[in-house]
Amino acid sequence: MDYFFLFIGVLILVFALMLFRKFKLSQGQDVTRKKEFRTQKDENGKIDFVRCPLCSTPLAKNEDMFSRIYRPMTTADQRMTVHGCPHCYPKPEPGVKRTCPVCGKEVPLDGELIARLFNRTEGKKHVMITGCSVCYSKK
Repeated sequence: MDYFFLFIGVLILVFALMLFRKFKLSQGQDVTRKKEFRTQKDENGKIDFVRCPLCSTPLAKNEDMFSRIYRPMTTADQRMTVHGCPHCYPKPEPGVKRTCPVCGKEVPLDGELIARLFNRTEGKKHVMITGCSVCYSKK
């Protein structure tokens, strides 16, 4: 008789753990479905999404751009290359086109945007896109 109650107790415990796991997994999926996008103010003061300069996809708060900043680090103006965001680099998602904002031509996967990074005195940074590897190869 003692084994019977022990068996029933173990079954109830296993069932409770399965319900708890299912509840936690469904909660985690709800969090991943709701992406919080980065926002910024444009020149008119209107709030807009932060977008990738190559593919114009809105970036979520946990998504970063792939870029390189070149030395010297102590100057106020540095050269920088932008490779893209997780949606367009290293492999673009279906339907995503990598377009240069300066010349309007399609940028290949091995190409990049060429930019200048300005380190302001108040600690903020400003990036100005000057072209792409396609633009600069024609010059």
